[in-house]
Amino acid sequence: MRGGEPEVKAGWNWHHRYLVGLPMVDVQTVGAGGGSIACVDAGALKVGPQSAGSEPGPVCYGRGGTEPTVTDANVVLGYLNPDTFCGGTMRLDAEGATAAIRERVAKPLGLGVVEAADGIFRLVNANMANAVRRASAQKGIDPRPLTLVVYGGNGPVHAGMQAAELGIRRIFVPKLSPAFSALGLLLTDHVVDEMRSYVTPVGRVDLARVNRLFDEMESQAARALLGGAARRKRRVRYERMAALCYPGQTFDMPVPLAGPGGPITARALGATVERFHRMHEELHTYASRDQEPILRGLRVKAVAVETKPALPKLSRKARGNPRVGARKAFFRGRYVATPVYEGPRLVPGQTILGPAIVEEPFTTIVVYPGQRATVDAWGNYAITVGR
Repeated sequence: MRGGEPEVKAGWNWHHRYLVGLPMVDVQTVGAGGGSIACVDAGALKVGPQSAGSEPGPVCYGRGGTEPTVTDANVVLGYLNPDTFCGGTMRLDAEGATAAIRERVAKPLGLGVVEAADGIFRLVNANMANAVRRASAQKGIDPRPLTLVVYGGNGPVHAGMQAAELGIRRIFVPKLSPAFSALGLLLTDHVVDEMRSYVTPVGRVDLARVNRLFDEMESQAARALLGGAARRKRRVRYERMAALCYPGQTFDMPVPLAGPGGPITARALGATVERFHRMHEELHTYASRDQEPILRGLRVKAVAVETKPALPKLSRKARGNPRVGARKAFFRGRYVATPVYEGPRLVPGQTILGPAIVEEPFTTIVVYPGQRATVDAWGNYAITVGR
């Protein structure tokens, strides 16, 4: 989970759209991150959506920032190491972070610095947990049986508390968590989306016209994906969809077309309509099978399947003692001496019981009391919430 991700936009006109590079993803954002500014507004603590960004950044960066942020609170609470931050390339100003929280948050609220920092920490966790609740409720999904995938520099610091609040039992932290978005961009298949408008009740669909439109879209998508000589060896996969809705609805649903491929038949169209009823019922809790759906458009998703590099596995040979000491961190209302582990020294299968802190070069993983982190063969962390 990470707030503030850039939007991916596709070109659009009245009869088609296309996107080369990334598939369209339903991304919902919340203004909560390490740079989110904490302030007192009308006597109440508020965190975000205003952000200090990376320049000047949190006060602890020492780059001229004056507003306390979530990262400053994490420093005060002991989750981040001021001496080895960002792989040892930065030294954080813990005293500056403490002073900023004292002046801007603690004094106006009549609290101690630690209480104020804990309030910032808990409030930003609640904001992100509520965003997950809202997004999952809108989709009719119970998040509890799901796995929470977290990335970015600060995501693994907060994930354990958010998962516990949401009732999620498993967290997954990729080894390349800080560069997760960039890695996804490099590894994703290239995609071209083509769409054509065709508005008619499904009972009046001209199958010859449907097949002509699909042939046209697939040819155009292939030209976009295979235009260069070096690209002609790409394997392209086509996915066909129909945009369907009930009469009077102002929105439609993309429904995968049933059938093994080739020309669309009346039987395949009928099966697609039944699939629409089922999907509508799953998403909106009802289906109106006595109504004839409206076809509003046709879509082809062309995917150029790229060869993916194999991700390197960790060596099973121990590289020295991964536990590099302990520091005081704030858990369950008090500071406790917390074991600190150096992530690059961990080996596959190694398990760490919370409370503990794992320091990777560009992120920090906090394992909270009652949680357990296990390293897999690729260096990813699987965290179990609750025993």
